[in-house]
Amino acid sequence: MKIRLILLRFFFMLLVIFSPNAQQTARAFTGTYGINYGRLADNIPSPDKVVKLLRAAKIKNVRIYDADPNVLNAFKGTGLELVVGLPNGFVKEMSANADHALTWVKDNVKAFLPDTHIVGIAVGNEVLGGGDNEMEVALLNAVKNIHNATKKLGISDIVQISTAHSQAVFADSFPPSFCVFKDGVVQLMKPLLEFFSKIGSPFCLNAYPFLAYTYNSDKIDINYALFQPNEGIVDNKTHLHYDNLLDAQIDAAYAALEDAGFGKMEVIVTETGWASKGDDNEPAATPSNARTYNYNLRKRLAKRKGTPMRPKKMLKAYIFALFNEYQKTGQSSERNFGLFKADGSISYDIGFSGLQDISAASSLLSLKGIQAQGYYYLSTIAITTSTSVLLSRL
Repeated sequence: MKIRLILLRFFFMLLVIFSPNAQQTARAFTGTYGINYGRLADNIPSPDKVVKLLRAAKIKNVRIYDADPNVLNAFKGTGLELVVGLPNGFVKEMSANADHALTWVKDNVKAFLPDTHIVGIAVGNEVLGGGDNEMEVALLNAVKNIHNATKKLGISDIVQISTAHSQAVFADSFPPSFCVFKDGVVQLMKPLLEFFSKIGSPFCLNAYPFLAYTYNSDKIDINYALFQPNEGIVDNKTHLHYDNLLDAQIDAAYAALEDAGFGKMEVIVTETGWASKGDDNEPAATPSNARTYNYNLRKRLAKRKGTPMRPKKMLKAYIFALFNEYQKTGQSSERNFGLFKADGSISYDIGFSGLQDISAASSLLSLKGIQAQGYYYLSTIAITTSTSVLLSRL
């Protein structure tokens, strides 16, 4: 009897797992390392050259802030996994009109699948806590309408819906365990988290130790911000030790999620980076510090480990950004986060190659291929000639 019950439960589980109606959760990140491909500049490489740059760097996860068809077409057949963005300017419209949301997803996502591997849609960026109350209120329904559009189009199991938050949504992030959502944010955040929990989406965080250090350099050790050797800090509540600021920022988000009732939700870093140049009030924005942060971050992510508060949840992060973007507004640092300069050369060395180096290596390989092919043909001719001479003598 017990064996029969066990077998029945086993077959029931198989039916649930393999049922065509079973709920599947879309996943938008492979591995641990990704990049933000911003394009607020008219002097950066074309999308097809960007593809070469990304493939040479072995960066598979890419986020863009719109759904430009030139980019989407350039990414066709590349195997690169792309998260497209619904710009903030469309959030209110998509919230108010489900038909418009359906049209947007159909034209900007569905039309390019499966050749272009679009794995996610980011609905707005840093909307909550951004100061536009109407947009903040509209965000949840925009997210729902975009998700419902993916369901109607049959792509909800492969395209993940998310939205990224800045640290402005938190009341306090130090020490990490004390972090909660701001009073003006939590009322809108909780329903959003409830929906994301239902569809299996993560909490997306834009985390910048650079900014934290810039505005609190009298309180933060720069080595702590740059993943360099330091004493670190201990959270008096959890007794957890932190040896770098990014881990502490992420665990602050986990603490806020736990306080809101969503402790099991994963945190993914959708933006992090360090500026290589800044204004007079941004003295830490140097090529040396930018290289140190991004090089050490790359090593940190390669370890495929979690944070002190969530050691079993492998940290995943998109680096900001691929290029320096001179048309961005604000302080000089905003225009100088790129791992690469506008001409495709590296801003500093963290192990990647610039476009010229990639082209030179490609030309050298092509030349070697031609030489090898020529040698093959000459060898074939020589063998054929020798064979003919031998046969004529028989």
